[in-house]
Amino acid sequence: MSPGVEGCRPKLYNQRMMTDKHVRIYTDGACEGNPGPGGIGFVILSEGSEVEFLQGYRHTTNNRMELMAAIAGLENLKEKCTATIYSDSKYLVDAVTKGWAASWRENDYIRKGGIRVPNADLWERLLPLIEEYKVQFSWVKGHAGDPLNEKADHLSYAAIEGEGLLEDTGYLNQLELEKLAPSKITEVGQPCRKCQTPVVKKKPRGKPKPGQSSYYEYYLFCPECETRYFVEKAKREVNQGNLF
Repeated sequence: MSPGVEGCRPKLYNQRMMTDKHVRIYTDGACEGNPGPGGIGFVILSEGSEVEFLQGYRHTTNNRMELMAAIAGLENLKEKCTATIYSDSKYLVDAVTKGWAASWRENDYIRKGGIRVPNADLWERLLPLIEEYKVQFSWVKGHAGDPLNEKADHLSYAAIEGEGLLEDTGYLNQLELEKLAPSKITEVGQPCRKCQTPVVKKKPRGKPKPGQSSYYEYYLFCPECETRYFVEKAKREVNQGNLF
């Protein structure tokens, strides 16, 4: 059972034993409303073998479905092999191939300014699978006639209309966390995104450098882990006058 998703034990269709050491996986995610009901679909191809899968969720987002489709496809590989994932999601493909996701992980999924990376729970599951199967990613244009991409797309939308929709508990937890601790740190006393210590206000020591067009009158600072949060409302244009 996949962690964080209620009852997520995939039902596989047209499955035969895979023997090749390299597989191709076509994945797609869909969401009506975004957020709203969602679905995932994938097709795993190997010589003499094809696996199709679909699953729907009650309340989620499109990007989460794209990630879940890739996760589910890799989690259902039955033997050690390498894989290529074909997806029409720029969000998924670019985050991996351009190194963004690896950078997010190195920074504990906290962006500059203390903003939490969306869908960190799914990236934490996907990145180890990418490493385990030495996954390559290939972007394909959606709705452009690729039959396997179209099949994955059909499966993802069919999943939304199907029975047995699951809860995306990771998304529900994300909503609850956002209520307790907003993703943007903007006020004194809010909990630090890294260690939960209340942040305090500090002023920069120096003055704007020659040629600098703007500066921050103050920033928020965590006294425990020393993380700095730069607040947009504290940003000043140099021509507004020196407020130090």
